[in-house]
Amino acid sequence: MRKELGLIIALFTLSVAGVYAQSIHFSQYYNAPLLLNPANTALMPDNDFRVGLNYRNQWSVVPVPYNTFSGYADFKVGGNRSNENHNNWLGIGLAFFSDKAGDGNLALSEFQGDMAYHLQLSQFTMLSVGLSAATVQRSVNYDNLIFDTQWDGETFNRNIGNGEKVGIIKTNYYTIGGGANFAWFPNEDLYVKLGGSLENINQPAESFYNNTNNKIGYREIANLDMLYRTGPVLIVNPSAYYTTQNGAAELVFGSLFRTMLSGKNQAASQLILGLFTRMGDAVIGVAGYQIGAVQFMANYDFTISALAPYNASYGALEFSLVYSRQYLRNDGIKRTYSCPRFF
Repeated sequence: MRKELGLIIALFTLSVAGVYAQSIHFSQYYNAPLLLNPANTALMPDNDFRVGLNYRNQWSVVPVPYNTFSGYADFKVGGNRSNENHNNWLGIGLAFFSDKAGDGNLALSEFQGDMAYHLQLSQFTMLSVGLSAATVQRSVNYDNLIFDTQWDGETFNRNIGNGEKVGIIKTNYYTIGGGANFAWFPNEDLYVKLGGSLENINQPAESFYNNTNNKIGYREIANLDMLYRTGPVLIVNPSAYYTTQNGAAELVFGSLFRTMLSGKNQAASQLILGLFTRMGDAVIGVAGYQIGAVQFMANYDFTISALAPYNASYGALEFSLVYSRQYLRNDGIKRTYSCPRFF
């Protein structure tokens, strides 16, 4: 009975959220930059390269929970090596995304390449444009699924033919995305970035039944991010994320608060706390710690939607790990840019 209840909950949620519920997403969208917008590739006010990991476990009370993983790396190419007013550079990035859910192990594996160019328009503004291309594989194990044709009057009998495919079925496609960011940094204490992106520009077909008419809809994403240093100890980092696809939508907003505990610049250690909300769905508590080039963050999503009575308000547990730092010049001096630096 617990298994059937879990399936009912999952189907109910999918019916409300639409196909978008199966799309890759993280509550820590700010720690999944290449998923958010290809124009984020190597757009880092403080650093020149980074490597990151994300993991999300969702709906743990459902018999087969959703598990999502990503890994990425991006870095700057070119750009001035001085404190001149204009610095332009190229960003290159690679990312891998994996998602698995349900009794049928409905899985997605995606390999993505990103490229962005960052053009400093003035001493206080920068425009970034980016493109992404990815190859995607979907798979499902039909042998693990039960269909209505297998009901024998008393129970579901796996020995009865289901009239469907057998074994693990796969489908492959490629997808293209693009995006842009505008950044404004009027002084050393403030950085504001507004961005937008569009995924599935080529609208690829996705089907386990060779249905070429089943095209993936455009996914539109908008993001607003701000860093404000209130003093020598505290940085306030409010942000918002909005996406829509096939009539479904998601809005997440809130703020991180970074407190310097010790050290300066690349040797600084920070305590990170935050609170966000996914409108109509969850309240998200965040905590993390950064020491030098390494940042670890965790969050928990507390369900507040109509699903809460069925999953005991258990939503999702998520972790991220990011390593980022500046390049060193041949003379051992750190490379610098005109963007503001925090700590």
